[in-house]
Amino acid sequence: MSVVSQVLLKADDELRYPTIDELQDIKTFLQTGGQRIRIASTLAENESKIVKKASAELWKIHPDYIAPGGNAYGQRQRAQCLRDYGWYVRLISYGILAGDKDPIESIGIIGVREMYNSLGVPVNGMADSVRCLKTASLELLSEEDADLAEPYFDYVIQAMS
Repeated sequence: MSVVSQVLLKADDELRYPTIDELQDIKTFLQTGGQRIRIASTLAENESKIVKKASAELWKIHPDYIAPGGNAYGQRQRAQCLRDYGWYVRLISYGILAGDKDPIESIGIIGVREMYNSLGVPVNGMADSVRCLKTASLELLSEEDADLAEPYFDYVIQAMS
């Protein structure tokens, strides 16, 4: 949900008009719309580049993952990892577009630790992968855009840590 939707639903639930602070939140959301679209577009257009760079960095941090017996050993397992990395880039772009972390929470974070644990995937490695995705992504953005995008990556990293 966007900031606008949240404000309206909350005000309606409480049978009131939006407060001045809530209206200011909407104003800020609308003013940053172009920036959020630009960031999401950059992430979408460069997803494969981001994933490639981030995975190369991750394998340097955790070479055991791609060694025999590692979670990303073999073409199929590595492809599944890369698919997940692309999914996280997309998930983070949803949050950026919405101007809120709720889409990240509702679409992708609830139950992620349990899922990876049940599959035998090291959750700390997934947090490291998102750190690598963050670095690769923010390098493609202006400083101002990186400042806006960074908290969304950090939210996912924190949820996995």
